[in-house]
Amino acid sequence: MEAIVKTDFDFKGCRGKYVGKVRDVYDIDDKYLVMVVSDRISAFDVVLPEGIPYKGQVLNMIAAKFLDATSDILPNWKVAVPDPMVTVGYKCEPFKVEMVIRGYLSGHAWREYQAGKRTICGVPMPDGMVENAKFPEPIITPTSKAAEGHDEDISKEEIIASGLVGREDYERLEEYTRALYRRGCEIAAKMGLILVDTKYEFGKIDGRIYLMDEIHTPDSSRYFYAEGYEQRLAAGERQRQLSKEFVREWLMANGFQGQPGQKVPEMTPSVVAGITDRYIELYEHITGEPFQRAEASLTSGQILDRIQRNVSACLEGLK
Repeated sequence: MEAIVKTDFDFKGCRGKYVGKVRDVYDIDDKYLVMVVSDRISAFDVVLPEGIPYKGQVLNMIAAKFLDATSDILPNWKVAVPDPMVTVGYKCEPFKVEMVIRGYLSGHAWREYQAGKRTICGVPMPDGMVENAKFPEPIITPTSKAAEGHDEDISKEEIIASGLVGREDYERLEEYTRALYRRGCEIAAKMGLILVDTKYEFGKIDGRIYLMDEIHTPDSSRYFYAEGYEQRLAAGERQRQLSKEFVREWLMANGFQGQPGQKVPEMTPSVVAGITDRYIELYEHITGEPFQRAEASLTSGQILDRIQRNVSACLEGLK
């Protein structure tokens, strides 16, 4: 299948379009959003020059599965999945923070820790920890949502003092974040995985908080294989991961970390195919289900036509 890296749909009632790093979001009558999960891939806040076939389908279907699996905790934005690459949902008024929760000292938190810091986002981290060790209790390390570039670490008190989120709403967001993470950890454990860290986005409709966007995907979350975790930790070895980290590692090994003047290494067809295979592997491990490739023989034009038909029919049914 050809990768879908650009969309320009003409959906009835469309009032605008937002193009993110990976998702193209269409506003329908200021009531619904059509979220098309493209095959674009980003790392270090840079959209890479080649798309990854099936990546959009992988992310969309994982998110849909976990939205359904957590809908008893709080309502979410999802209304329908009319196409493997598309979710249609309610338009929410988003909170201007992302709720990041970390059960283990990995990634950004580890880099801060390694630099000598013992607090992150105003939250203390114990002395004497090693990379990938489990925190005594999961910590919430929110970020402010940047329109462009990097999201910035921010503390609970800074969020409340700046008026980004009121105290009562923020404390509800913390409660929901912990409950969602507990559920994610339980599901991951059944798959032989550890949900290391993840992020959630929330919004409001008529004063009620809703879960938005993606959830527990390899782009928003970090997973370790449970088998061998303790042995690798004790030996100081790297953990086996299920996340987008392998793409970052490939880029770093080829001299790219998103810094000015650095050039993205060539993404050959074999590199692209390898990333597709890894995303499909991620899907199957995270969901425990075989991945069904959506019509591999279609050209990009035929895929776009399919999406237009499927979404148009869905929106007609919502009128």
